Amino acid sequence: MTEPLNIGRNRAQESTNAIERMYITMRHLFIRGFYKPMGVSGETLREALLTLRPEIYGTIAESKVELSGLQYIIERLPEGIEECSFINLTSDEGYSNSHFKAIIPPKRRRNCYRIDEEQMNIEITRGRSEIYDILTHLTFMFIESHKIMQNVVINEAGQTSRDWEKLTAAVLKDGELNQKEKEIAITHTANILGRTFAEINQVYDRFATPNNPHKFLYLIHSLGKLAIREVIHGEKRAITFSPIVRERLGHHIHGEVWANNIKKTLHEHGLLNRKLHIISANMHSVMNTLFSPIALKDLLKEKSNFQVYEKLSSAQNEDLRQTVIKKAKEEGMIVLDDTSGTNIDVQIFDLAKLSHYKGDSSLQGKEDAPVIIVMDYAFGEQAYETMDELLKPFKEGENLVYTNVDSISIMGKAGILEGGKGDLMIPDAHLFEGTADNYPFHNELKKSDFENQGLRVYDGSMVTVLGTSLQNRDLLKFFHDSTWNVIGLEMEGAHYQKAIQAAAKLRGNISPEVKLRYAYYASDNPLETGSTLASGGLGTAGVKPTYLITEKILEQIFSNAVRNQNA
Repeated sequence: MTEPLNIGRNRAQESTNAIERMYITMRHLFIRGFYKPMGVSGETLREALLTLRPEIYGTIAESKVELSGLQYIIERLPEGIEECSFINLTSDEGYSNSHFKAIIPPKRRRNCYRIDEEQMNIEITRGRSEIYDILTHLTFMFIESHKIMQNVVINEAGQTSRDWEKLTAAVLKDGELNQKEKEIAITHTANILGRTFAEINQVYDRFATPNNPHKFLYLIHSLGKLAIREVIHGEKRAITFSPIVRERLGHHIHGEVWANNIKKTLHEHGLLNRKLHIISANMHSVMNTLFSPIALKDLLKEKSNFQVYEKLSSAQNEDLRQTVIKKAKEEGMIVLDDTSGTNIDVQIFDLAKLSHYKGDSSLQGKEDAPVIIVMDYAFGEQAYETMDELLKPFKEGENLVYTNVDSISIMGKAGILEGGKGDLMIPDAHLFEGTADNYPFHNELKKSDFENQGLRVYDGSMVTVLGTSLQNRDLLKFFHDSTWNVIGLEMEGAHYQKAIQAAAKLRGNISPEVKLRYAYYASDNPLETGSTLASGGLGTAGVKPTYLITEKILEQIFSNAVRNQNA
């Protein structure tokens, strides 16, 4: 009876060791300054990723090429990176003021620059987690490229298969491919990838771009071509880290500029001494919850709040969005679009200028009404940098002005270990993966706050992971089944809590009585086949949990503020 448990535990231990090796190796390669991902220097990283076999990378350890995982990483890497032999990770080094045009991946806000046919530069402004994310995706991409190469090179002289020649002809053809030519090319590509015609057909359009409907064929061809060059002709691909990014990383340069800009704006508007409520969330839910009842009164007579929120979440309803934004600005919303390089935009809401919230206008015009600061999502370790800098006192001449932070609320998406997409997680502790570090805290939000709303709700511990793409079933199952009582995984919680505890308990930058609220909704279930992040986004299923959490956070902020007014 004990054997399955031991096997499970051994696999979980192997996975933990693999993650630790990856973590140490990536830091070592960063300090070294360069490496060849498919050479000896990249071997440890490749082996650890193949040992780990993350769920999001599907069939990485098999000979057939992984399609969903490839789509996932391509959406997070710059257009054309598959054509580049040299990838340079840089800091913000002035490329925005050059002739180079910024390439921004669809699912990751980062500036990338195609320097020439061979080189892609990727700006790192969000800390080490961004490096881990990129290197993991690139390692997966290179492993898949070598599978393609192994399936098409038929002898040591570098002669290639008929399937490869036909794919090359399709990619190099002048003019548009017709349906027949496209299906012939898919047939040959299916043989190369070890997949069926139906499997390729199913994902083909997901890779398409407005400028290139046949991007899938070009992607596979480019990956295979560079792998063939590397193995047959010795033209090694390389990843380098610029001296500036190596020098700046960990110095909070971007976070400091970002936080100072917020505090300077608060000071200019006379808001720095007010009670502040910091919310880490997206850039629409708080604004829509506060102002759509005011801006869209007529629509709300016909539809429920959540139906209106769904409409506002659709890009097709830009006119409705603009109506809400206009009303929000009329009633005191200040928008700070990021210029620091953190890629974290900010909204500031002066509740003294809000005409009413759910009919209550008792805060309007009050000089001591609280202020809400909404910051867009941080990325991994960047959460520590930004929160640490934001909670520091504002320097006014020679004087330090301490901020009156009354509450900090963290809302976000996370992987869930029990339940499904859209369900809620209310944590009482964060555990930092790969270490024994743990951060218990008192959460003002409770499981009971969200019950009977049509969604399942779980409470317990959350694991803060090095990267969403590094998780595997064995490790997550161990966390879930053990006495750690883990309900989900995310990337920022422990980093936020580390900064908050230091500011409140050690450094005296904010009150030790600061109220904390953490709540997450499930973007995926990594333990459930077909429900990983690679299976696609939440769509409208994310609207209800997002706004349930937002409304509960705002309800607590307002009830405390009104209670203080009446005291």
